[in-house]
Amino acid sequence: MKRRLMIASALAAAIAGSALVSAQAGPAPEPTFKAEKCYGIAKAGKNDCASTGANSCAGTSKANADPRAWIYVPAGYCERIVNASPTPKA
Repeated sequence: MKRRLMIASALAAAIAGSALVSAQAGPAPEPTFKAEKCYGIAKAGKNDCASTGANSCAGTSKANADPRAWIYVPAGYCERIVNASPTPKA
């Protein structure tokens, strides 16, 4: 029984590890819908990418509403969201 648990744990760790590596490999893939980048509204760790700074890859932002981190939103929606911007903020 212990051997089964150890194998299952190793498999789960391998799957989780590969998911973390792929999340930080680069920007998020472009969505299938017509989208635009929207800056300043991503939750920490949930950004699709960033313009500059230490969080240049998907899922690496350290702060909520980072003004340089962006997420994809449907085209035309960014200007409707409070504190959002279609361009990076300083």
